[in-house]
Amino acid sequence: MSGKILLVEDEHSIAEPVIYNLKQEGFSVTHVDEGPIALEIFGEESFDLIILDLMLPQISGLDICRSIRKSSDVPIIMVTAKDSEADRVAGLELGADDYVTKPFSVRELMSRVRAVLRRTTSKTSTKEKSVKAGNIEINLSKYEAKVDNNKIDLTPREFELLYAFCENQGNLMSREQIFDEIWGYSFIGNTKTLDVHIQRIREKIEVDPKKPKRLITVRGVGYKLVNDE
Repeated sequence: MSGKILLVEDEHSIAEPVIYNLKQEGFSVTHVDEGPIALEIFGEESFDLIILDLMLPQISGLDICRSIRKSSDVPIIMVTAKDSEADRVAGLELGADDYVTKPFSVRELMSRVRAVLRRTTSKTSTKEKSVKAGNIEINLSKYEAKVDNNKIDLTPREFELLYAFCENQGNLMSREQIFDEIWGYSFIGNTKTLDVHIQRIREKIEVDPKKPKRLITVRGVGYKLVNDE
């Protein structure tokens, strides 16, 4: 596997083994340890994926994520402290695709990097170019989603999730199935990541996100997209 990765990490003891293993996997890696430099380089070059530490000097990782999402859907994997659930949720709400918590194994990070890049580079080629579910329409060729013919802005992960729900309209998708199909690895007990993305999708497709009628919860099992027309 190959690709160009931007690593934003100020702890060099963490960055060095990550860089080594990414290069061993065939990736090209640009490493920066300050937020302003990261934004400057991102504005000048194209990347296939960003690995972003949230605790950075000068500009926080959350602010960097927010800035990047204004102009790009490049996949972002956050690196967070073990006890910072609030930061993880905030990052996911801003559009990050996944996260790992410190201390993490390089093997785990490599697995998540590969999973994200597999989804963005090859998975769409096996799907239909467009899918329609009631008033929701998704066009893969244009990378565009509409509700009632009005374009909605989705992060890459939200786009994949909504596409999967549309493909399976009327059918229950278990949490395990969603994690395996969208995240690329098996369900491991922490559902916060999925819950945040579901909440954000509802804000974009539901008339009243607090009382969803399209993307409904099947308690204890998973989610189902139903036609409310």
